[in-house]
Amino acid sequence: MREIIIEPTENPKVMKFVTDYNLIPGSVELDRESDISEIPLAQELFNYPFVNRIFITANFIAVAKEDTVEWEYVAESLKNIIEDELLANPRLYLQKKKEHYLIYSEMTPNPAVMKFISNKMLLDGFIEVKSREKAQDVPLAKELFDAFDYVKEVYISDNFVAVTRDDRFEWHEIMNSVRSFIAEFLQAGKTISNAEPHTHENPMLKIINREYTDDEQKINDILNEYVAPAVENDGGKISLIEYDRENKTAKMLLQGACSGCPSSTATLKNGIQNILKQFVPELVENVEAVNG
Repeated sequence: MREIIIEPTENPKVMKFVTDYNLIPGSVELDRESDISEIPLAQELFNYPFVNRIFITANFIAVAKEDTVEWEYVAESLKNIIEDELLANPRLYLQKKKEHYLIYSEMTPNPAVMKFISNKMLLDGFIEVKSREKAQDVPLAKELFDAFDYVKEVYISDNFVAVTRDDRFEWHEIMNSVRSFIAEFLQAGKTISNAEPHTHENPMLKIINREYTDDEQKINDILNEYVAPAVENDGGKISLIEYDRENKTAKMLLQGACSGCPSSTATLKNGIQNILKQFVPELVENVEAVNG
C-alpha cells in the first residue's frame, strides 16, 4: 500500500495528498472538461461532485473542492481512493497491458523451412527477406540473422514467421531457440518491419508492375480459390508471374516455404498444373516454377 499523507495548504479549498515517490515528470492540471480517459485516479476523484479541480506534480496530488463540504468529512475518503488507485496504476496513467504472444512451431513441406505461428496478427500482408544484407528495414528479420548464423531467409506474413535454415543443423536441434527468440522479440513490443508489406490481393503488381490480362486473371482467380489457401497454410506463397499464351504455359513465383522446397516441383506438376488443366484447359497445359 502506498503511504499517503494529508497536508493542508494556504488555500482552504485545496488539500494536498502527498506520496512517498514521484508520480510524474512535470505536472498536469485537470478539471471536469479535461480528457481523463487514461487517468483512472482522476475519474474516481471526479465521481465526488464537490471535487472541481485536480493538480498533480512531483510527489503530491492537490484536490480543490467546492464550499458544499468540509475537509474533515471527506479528506480521509479521498485519501483511501488515492491509495487504491496508485496501487493499481502507480504512474497515474492507465497501465496498458502488454500483448501476450503465444508462438508454436509447425513443419512445412520444405524441410529447410519452419513456420512459427503467433496467436496474434503480425503483418497485414507479407514481407520476404532473402538475405541478411536486405534485412535493414525489417528488424525482426535482422535480429534473427544476427542471432542465428544458420538463418538463410525470413518470410513474415499475417500471423506467422517462416524461417529458412542452412544445412548445418536439423530443426529439432534449433527449433526451440528460434521460437523463444521470436516470442521474446514480439513480447518486448519491438517493431516487426519498417518496410511496407506487400499485399496479398495482387502481390505481382509490385514485381511486374502491370495489370493481369483477362486470361491471366482467370488463372489467378483459380490459384487464389483452390491453391493459395493450402500453400499459405504451409508457410509459402504462390503467384502467377508470367503467362505464355502461345505455349499455354503459366509461370509461378514461389515464395516463403515454397521457395527451394524439394516437393514444390511435384506439387506444381501433380497438383497445380492438374487443377489449372481441369478448370481452364483452353489456357494452361504446363506450369513452371520461378523461385522467389
